[in-house]
Amino acid sequence: MQLCYDCRRLSEVLTNGRTACCSRLRVQNAEHCIGNFDSLHVFDWDSVIATQRNSVFLLSKIAATSMVARKCGKIINLGSMYSYFGSGFIPSYSAAKGAIIQLTKSMAIELAPHNIQVNAIAPGWIETDMTAPVRTPDFKAMHDEVMARTPAGRWGQSEEVAGTAVYLASRASQFVTGETIRVDGGYAIR
Repeated sequence: MQLCYDCRRLSEVLTNGRTACCSRLRVQNAEHCIGNFDSLHVFDWDSVIATQRNSVFLLSKIAATSMVARKCGKIINLGSMYSYFGSGFIPSYSAAKGAIIQLTKSMAIELAPHNIQVNAIAPGWIETDMTAPVRTPDFKAMHDEVMARTPAGRWGQSEEVAGTAVYLASRASQFVTGETIRVDGGYAIR
């Protein structure tokens, strides 16, 4: 999923003088999703893993190096509801997203002594290009299942995910690290 948020506004929030030290932020996401287990070729599996998991690892290494030198920073990774639930529809994606949540925890332990908070956001069913097919008549059964399981009874909006990123990037979350915040309208509680 792509975060659609006014980056200038986010920048203003993060650099308003009160958050100067820890305005160093890295929000990471890579969107790539191919096929189910039966039809998934090893090349496609590797492609999803490289795009999702490995890119987060490599970008985090780059970001953490400069953050450690400054003794402050925030890294926000993007998981998914598939970080928690398996999927016969996109197993490589759920495996990669599950790994991102564990990587987030491991990085949080290592980087906390350097005043760096590492957290993740796990969006639920958000209206994006990636989820558009599920909102079509071809996937009516899946759409109905999502709506029945989501207590909020609607699809989430990208801005709602962005709001969580603003919180995690702010001073208000200085003592929050290693956490994954679900933004799912209650999907995971059923």
